Amino acid sequence: MRRFAGKHLLVATHNRGKLEEMAALLAPFGITVSSAADHDLPEPDETGTHFVENARIKAHAAAQATGLPALSDDSGIEIDALGGAPGVYTADWAETPNGRDFVMAMEKTHNLLEEVDAPHPRTARFCCTLVLAWPDGHDEVFAGVMPGRVVWPMRGDQGHGYDPIFVPDGYDITFGEMNRWEKNQISHRARAVEMLKQAIVA
Repeated sequence: MRRFAGKHLLVATHNRGKLEEMAALLAPFGITVSSAADHDLPEPDETGTHFVENARIKAHAAAQATGLPALSDDSGIEIDALGGAPGVYTADWAETPNGRDFVMAMEKTHNLLEEVDAPHPRTARFCCTLVLAWPDGHDEVFAGVMPGRVVWPMRGDQGHGYDPIFVPDGYDITFGEMNRWEKNQISHRARAVEMLKQAIVA
């Protein structure tokens, strides 16, 4: 296991919400972050069919382009009644000609569940795979999962993405109703980052 001993990480994302979550999770360790957008990096094509494949594409592209260690996150929601969809295509379901519309994506998700008359509870899980890549091609992989269920209607205006329809196990409120501190203690990303901390920066 290669250790990361630096104080700054390039986070290979253009998603401001993900960057802010990662910054909050790593701040207690004295690590600051910058984004791929901050370095004017293009978004590479995510051609993988699994979270780890897409995370590797993004992390290695950023590390090669900048010569810096780069951390990438590929995450999404898997819904059992939809055969695990949208999965790695979570963000794609929100794509429009004018950018991403996650309200539209959540409505699409709900409509599909209604079409198949999915029983309740509609079990699901948020998945997060982190890849930390170095310019020499080495990488380390960390995965976190938060099981729960999807609900309707949307609830809450916190977080981002599909947070307003996801209730994590053990709770009766959605990620969209949680404050950032509470979500960051239990989320799929927090679980993956905890593994990263223990293996590399702890």
